[in-house]
Amino acid sequence: MTGSPYQSDREERAGIAAPDLQSSHAITTLAGRPLLRNSGIPLDLNWVKEVRVNTSAVERRAQTQTARRTVKKEWQAAWLLRAISCMDLTTLSGDDTDERVRRLCAKARHPIQQQLVEKLGIVELEIKVGAVCVYHTFIETALHALEDSGIPVAAVSTGFPAGLSPLAERVAEIRRSVEAGAQEIDVVITRGHVFGGRWQALYDEVAAFKQACGASHMKAILGTGDLLTLRNVARASVVAMMAGADFIKTSTGKETTNATLPVSLVMVRAIREYAQLTGMAVGFKPAGGIRTAKQSLDWLAMMKEELGVSWMRAELFRFGASGLLGDIERQLDHHATGRYSAEYRHPIA
Repeated sequence: MTGSPYQSDREERAGIAAPDLQSSHAITTLAGRPLLRNSGIPLDLNWVKEVRVNTSAVERRAQTQTARRTVKKEWQAAWLLRAISCMDLTTLSGDDTDERVRRLCAKARHPIQQQLVEKLGIVELEIKVGAVCVYHTFIETALHALEDSGIPVAAVSTGFPAGLSPLAERVAEIRRSVEAGAQEIDVVITRGHVFGGRWQALYDEVAAFKQACGASHMKAILGTGDLLTLRNVARASVVAMMAGADFIKTSTGKETTNATLPVSLVMVRAIREYAQLTGMAVGFKPAGGIRTAKQSLDWLAMMKEELGVSWMRAELFRFGASGLLGDIERQLDHHATGRYSAEYRHPIA
């Protein structure tokens, strides 16, 4: 739409026309504006080069997120239930087995023990997780275990976690997982492209991954713990979105430093700017290091304040943190009974 308040020099340089949302299917809104699923745009190197991050301001903002009082009582319970529904229940260990994956899928179908569900009075909500994430080898096992549940199977791909195998092999790996039935693919970018400022190479790589994914949703893992600076994180986020990523994800969970609030804030604000300029929505997934119910509330609060309530759902927000579920269950048990139960009473798989 010519004359859109979001039209800018960046849009003109990239050849972006604001979409005609009157006749399109929006997946969410931002400040009342309907947004489409991300289909990518041509690489705009000027946009990438103009990216700046005020590190001290970001760190101060992140500190205020954890310092403020959080929601309490039944409101806290409701937010924790939302956190469960936005969780990618994951097993990515070298000793994974079919039986472990089946147990994980059973937990995904019923993430809260039935007795606790009844105490909380939430039987009709039918709470379940956002997805189950496994290695390619276990896609078929997960699909059978989740049949008729509505829970998608996600597979890590592209030489996870390092992402350093040849490009043709990584693209072929995606295609095999899609053919096996994975509805979501978590891909790993080449961090070296970011360090070297090779934005065209990064764009082409992610675009090739997206094409191989077809109709399956693609989450682009940036490996933020390896990217050294918040500016690198912001630039990699922008390029991945331009190349068509459905989600941008912080980490593989295997790095020394995984999801942090400052990194997440930078990525979420990149998502917001991209939505304002293109009319397209991209989801966000913090992964690794989020282990407590309190942390999940911090991330949900950030999503609400930066992007709005419409982003606080599995279609646009995921936690990559299986260990988180046990602590959330304990907090919900405390809400229902006034007592904390032992950790061993809440196994994941």
